[in-house]
Amino acid sequence: MRLRNRRSSRNVIDRRRSGGRARGGGSGRAAGAGGLGLLAVVVIGYFLGVDLTPLLNNPGGVPQQQTQTRGTGPLSAEEQQAGEFASRVLATTEDVWAEVYPASFGAPYDPPTLVLFSGATQSGCGGAQAATGPFYCPADERAYLDTAFFAYMSRQLGAGGDFAAAYVIAHEVAHHVQNELGILAEANRIRASSSQTQSNRISVMLELQADCFSGVWASRLGDILEPGDLDEALNAARRIGDDYLQTRGGGVARPHTFTHGTSEQRARWFTIGYQTGDPNQCDTFAADRL
Repeated sequence: MRLRNRRSSRNVIDRRRSGGRARGGGSGRAAGAGGLGLLAVVVIGYFLGVDLTPLLNNPGGVPQQQTQTRGTGPLSAEEQQAGEFASRVLATTEDVWAEVYPASFGAPYDPPTLVLFSGATQSGCGGAQAATGPFYCPADERAYLDTAFFAYMSRQLGAGGDFAAAYVIAHEVAHHVQNELGILAEANRIRASSSQTQSNRISVMLELQADCFSGVWASRLGDILEPGDLDEALNAARRIGDDYLQTRGGGVARPHTFTHGTSEQRARWFTIGYQTGDPNQCDTFAADRL
């Protein structure tokens, strides 16, 4: 990604040292129509929608020390770079959705705040640790990210590259777009009276739509994109498919338990968003084929 000389977002809160330090963002807004019940939809404990907690018991899992809050000293150069990268990527999502959202949905776009943390933090949806991965909390309309996950993506999931990391942020912002549209609230209402199988299917629809919205964002980046960026995003999408993660350690894929889509589905819906550039083409709930 060509982010040099690109603006940084003001909607970032950096908590990577105890006591936290904020740059813009302000305090979290009250829960919208979705409320705390949506935690089951955009689940904390998921990395881009995939449960990683089983990996904690594996040698290749997230290091145990990552679940502890880090010290109060200055941020390392690597941490500073990761924070600035996240802020600039967030700014690109603001620019894109500020244009696309009104044109597509007839209303102004209200961007989320991104909270950077190390080890553990609190959100409007409860506590979270690094092992739970990035997540979006509709209760406070904030996305949460431990930037150490960028290294985890590359080393453990084989999803390296700056655009793969940017896709992480764009995907969480896409959940915010769903929240703004009322999709999360409606999905949660239906899930409350559904069987587990149907609830899982609705969750898959939500995640695939977020992947498609991420593709729409990517389609509007213009000269920010570099050769190979799209391949990095598609590789990341495949590496977080339910089937891939369930079988990567020698396990067996269990389709009835899928809650976020297969590798093929996630890559394909990202591609749909990228090729059309139209969020209205991301209606996974009405699609004949997921």
